[in-house]
Amino acid sequence: MEKSLVIFCSSNSDINPNYQRAARELVLAACGKGYTIVSGGSWRGTMGVVSKAVSECGGRHRGVLPRFMQGFEYEGLTEVVWTDTMASRKEKMREGTSAAIALPGGIGTMDELFETQVLSKLGRYGGRIFALNLDGFFEPLRALLDHFVAEGMTAREDVDRVRFCDTVEELAGLL
Repeated sequence: MEKSLVIFCSSNSDINPNYQRAARELVLAACGKGYTIVSGGSWRGTMGVVSKAVSECGGRHRGVLPRFMQGFEYEGLTEVVWTDTMASRKEKMREGTSAAIALPGGIGTMDELFETQVLSKLGRYGGRIFALNLDGFFEPLRALLDHFVAEGMTAREDVDRVRFCDTVEELAGLL
């Protein structure tokens, strides 16, 4: 059976270069452990960094894009999966993966992370969930999640479904 993980990340390029370097390092480590990488499949932003790194290490890369994003797919993908909607894109990205990793990103990345966390709570996603808290990027989110717990809105065990890792080395060691 194929060993695969999904990476949720930014489509923007004008971001802290540390995030781009970390994305590349993580992909190289995951490919070195035999993982197929699943991502949004674009050539833009951190998704492009992920795509290039998979190509560089000779790994397998499944890109999942909604049809309206035709033309944004990275040319070196091993497999392209087209979907009709963003919702079906997220579903197809997670399908068959043993881990979901959120890299620093914006509202799209948060949407993917939260939906995966909720699906885990509901028993609909069985993989592990990680967030790369590089340079403290996810600290405001962690504080918000702690606030949800303190206010009784979310159970601690549901917050703890996401493992926050401060370095690529720490995260890669858990794969």
